Amino acid sequence: MESKNKYSPKKIVIFASGTGSNAKKIIEYFADNPNIVVSQVFSNNIKAKVLKTAHELDVQALHFDKAAFYDTNEVLNVLADIKPDLIVLAGFLWLMPNKVLKEFPDKVINLHPALLPKYGGKGMYGNRVHEAVLANNEKETGITFHYVNEKYDEGKIIAQEKVTIEEGETLESLVKKIHALEHKHFVKVIENLLT
Repeated sequence: MESKNKYSPKKIVIFASGTGSNAKKIIEYFADNPNIVVSQVFSNNIKAKVLKTAHELDVQALHFDKAAFYDTNEVLNVLADIKPDLIVLAGFLWLMPNKVLKEFPDKVINLHPALLPKYGGKGMYGNRVHEAVLANNEKETGITFHYVNEKYDEGKIIAQEKVTIEEGETLESLVKKIHALEHKHFVKVIENLLT
């Protein structure tokens, strides 16, 4: 059995479906860290900007389809070869298959753009979340980092960060606030989990 060199860096694999602004921040943040490295970006969307971003930042990127993820062990086998210390879902919209969760227990985390358990579940992502928060006249919202289980947004909460919703808050202004929170705290949560 191969032994892990105690000085080898901890490895992160990022799953993303879209633009990948959080993925970009994470890659840049750990770029010069000798102890933590983003080893690969996986995307289920061939047109996702995150794939291009990964290439530009010298991180290997992989596109996969539903069959490779759910029906075969293609994605699982690649992950098993990488042996990530943490799998980070950064705007990834598919449910993680059980076989991945079993292979990497308590090593898959997600960021949700609301204060769970509120505004979570299937179909609740991106602007849909913020629109619902505004429609319900909430006084505050925020982000939740949580472990991933077999249901959308129901895993154990790691951390939450809050923002106040101002009088006259718009979707655009709220999205900006949430992105600022994400970009500030995501890397810290990852770092805490890996050190």
